[in-house]
Amino acid sequence: MATAHRLPPAPQPQLYRFSPMDMATLCLYVAIAGFFAAAGDLVAPFLRQIAPSPAAASYAVNLLFYASVGILALLAARKVVVRDLKVLATRPWFTLLMVPASVIAMMILTAVVVAANGQVETSQNQAGLQALMQQVPAWLMVPLLVVVGPFVEEYIFRHLLIGKLGRRVNIWICCILSVVLFAALHIVGQEAITLTALLPYLAMGATLVFVYMWTGRNVMFSYFVHAAKNLLAVILVYAIPPELFEQMQNVQA
Repeated sequence: MATAHRLPPAPQPQLYRFSPMDMATLCLYVAIAGFFAAAGDLVAPFLRQIAPSPAAASYAVNLLFYASVGILALLAARKVVVRDLKVLATRPWFTLLMVPASVIAMMILTAVVVAANGQVETSQNQAGLQALMQQVPAWLMVPLLVVVGPFVEEYIFRHLLIGKLGRRVNIWICCILSVVLFAALHIVGQEAITLTALLPYLAMGATLVFVYMWTGRNVMFSYFVHAAKNLLAVILVYAIPPELFEQMQNVQA
């Protein structure tokens, strides 16, 4: 007798209702992000006085932000996280193969949309992260950029904006909101919002939304793709000598 192909479990509606913990996490995320976007320049001198260097101050602020929100996000989404990990565990080879394949697809899509625009522009967010990585050791940056940061963003922009909001709002509208808000977050408060600056993040957000929906709204799969992409970026930055890295940026400019 032929055995049926194992499918992921049907979505559990109770896991996609907004909870008080979701609201607390979202409010904290918006409040802290909004505060630093609006008053970051005013707070910066104070942070530099109590930190040994501007890089240390920037790292401490980002770590505190993502760690505090990340703890609440993990508590709020713990049941979904466990369920999604169990689903992925039933197909380990699928996960191991499709995570890097998704990262490659993301890079190709980014290259295509940037080339189609005809203009390359490094956002201030990206330039700031690259400068920070030149001053902070990898063992400190990996927990922030690869472990905590991607989980917080997948929880906010995929699990809440699509998984939960999609129960009340048209799912396509939620997907578009997820892509646009994800891209805008990475440049807002630092520079003018232009299409050229948004394009790389729009491509990244679109890929993450696609893999999230493709895997049955599996937030852990989109998290692994997001984390793998960030890990690749971290490896490339730390593998390139600082002198060569500066020359590459000067050529781009």
